[in-house]
Parts: sequence; structure tokens; C-alpha cells
Amino acid sequence: MTLTLIDEARAKGARLQPACEVLGITARTVQRWRKEGVGEDRRAGPKRRPRNALSDAEQAEVLTVANSPEYRGMSPKQIVPALADEKETYLASESTMYRLLRKEGQLKHREPSRPRTKRAKSSQVATGPNQLWSWDITYLKSNVRGMFFYLYLVVDVWSRKVVGWTVERCERAEHASNLIRHICEQTGVDAHGLVLHSDNGGPMKGATMLATLQWLGIMPSYSRPHVKDDNAYSEALFRTLKYRPSYPRRPFRSLEEARQWVTDFVDWYNNHHRHSGINFVTAADRHAGRNTAILERRRQVYELARQKHPERWTGNTRDCTPVATVYLNPDAQAEREAA
Repeated sequence: MTLTLIDEARAKGARLQPACEVLGITARTVQRWRKEGVGEDRRAGPKRRPRNALSDAEQAEVLTVANSPEYRGMSPKQIVPALADEKETYLASESTMYRLLRKEGQLKHREPSRPRTKRAKSSQVATGPNQLWSWDITYLKSNVRGMFFYLYLVVDVWSRKVVGWTVERCERAEHASNLIRHICEQTGVDAHGLVLHSDNGGPMKGATMLATLQWLGIMPSYSRPHVKDDNAYSEALFRTLKYRPSYPRRPFRSLEEARQWVTDFVDWYNNHHRHSGINFVTAADRHAGRNTAILERRRQVYELARQKHPERWTGNTRDCTPVATVYLNPDAQAEREAA
């Protein structure tokens, strides 16, 4: 029957390849069937639906949640823990969500954000907050061509929390020095022994900045010359900042507007964004030590879901162990330990 339909289509002027695509077979398959003298469709037909598969209603619910305004900016790896933490709900595994989104042609950014770019791994070790900070400066466009605002931003490498920032009109070591001193005063952190990593820019190595670090007892750490990925945590944070859907399409009209936007971004990044590098908890929760309890509650939600539908779980639930150690530019031995 299949070969007859193809012959009829070709007799009316259709080409072999498009005719085969309509029937869901390849031209090579048709050629093989003719060579073997087969007159019928030899395909096995549809496979039986797995007993543990999601129902049509459950699949529709997964797609509805994934495309909702609250979760459409997240990947399935972020949606699943977010549902467990915020609504104590488990709909499906990450792999199932990926499969359903791929089937519907939605395996892409569902927000007006740019695709992620892969970053290299980030010589120092942190086992807790306020042990290792990373900082850098990035440009923010102003509405005057050739002029920029400069964002100074400091992040805790262990917790990923933005511990301090400022937006200024120029790059100067004095601004960086004032920022570090302000962070230490505001947070009350004991800076003796703290490592501050940066690249080799002028503000990072200025006399004022170095004097401040020495006075506070902070140990400076620098990237290798001409190796931009040695400060990967700050670079990755700037990538997240500038590729946010809310990042303005037009330049900032004033310094105050730039500072207000960064204020909103830092609040989202610290208190709402679940970071993949720390097992999808927020930076503020990890910095304050709340991540252990959150991950334990998440594990219990997963375990209850597994007990409810054991046929849908082929192994253990997802690992909810807190990330204990974070490396910045690890050597070969540190990489093995991390693995």
C-alpha cells in the first residue's frame, strides 16, 4: 500500500524524497523495499505506551508550568527544585521535562534572553563564606556616545552572593578602595586572611587599593596576564547581568538610572536566582547557612514523590548534598578532588 501511494504521487509529478517524508519513511527505505520485492509497509507500527508514562493531563500540566511567566525563564533543572521549594510539588523529572519541551519545539529560551555561552572553570579554595571574594569592573553604556558608567562588583566565590557594588563615572583605584572598605564596615566581616581575586587592571593594582587591602588584612590575588578566564566567577556574573531579559535595550540615561537597575538586579541575583553551581539554592540562603535545611526539605519532597510513583524512578533521587568546597582556578589535584 505504501509503495502504491508513492507511485501515485510520483505519477502526478511529486519527487521521491518529499513523498517519502509525508509517509514518515526515507527514500533509501523505499529503494530497499523495491529491491527485496516487498509490496507492503514493513514498519513495526507504533510502540506500546509505557505503563509509567505521564498521562496526557500530566504532560499538559508540565508544559503549562514550564511556560508560565514564573518559570518560563528557567531551565527544567531549575524548575524542578523551585517547585519543590516554593510549592512542595513534584510534577516530573528534569529529563522528562526536557523530553516534553523538545517534543513541542520549546527546548530553547522562552524569554527574550540570549543563549548561554560556556565559561572555562575557575588556584584558591573556599569552604565557607567571606573566605574568597572576586571582583571586576564592567562598562554600562550611557546615552552619550563614547562615554560609559562603570560597575564595580564584588562577589563571594563560595556562596555566589554579591557582597557589594557601586556604579561610578570613571575607573579609579580610589573607588575600588572605598567599595572594599565600605563592604567590610557594612557587613562587619573579619577581613584578616580574606582573599580578594581580580584581574590585572589599573584600579586593581593602584597604590590606594593596595594600601587599603594591606590595612584591612586582605590578601590580593590576581589572574595570569592575558588569561581572562582566571577571573571566571566575576566574568560569569557579568554575563548573567548583561544577558538578563530585563537588561535595557537602550543606554542608561543617567547615573541614577544605572544604579537603580543594578539595585534590582542584585536583589534578584542574591535572593531569587537559584544557582546551578551551588545545587540550585539562592546565594543569600547559602551565604546565611540556610541552604542545608532547604536542600533537606527538597530531598524529602523528592522522596515522597518517589514513594508515590516508584515505577517512574529507576534509581535514587537527585543528590541534595550541599556543595562544601569551591575552587578558583584549581590545579590538577584540586580538579581530581572536586570530581
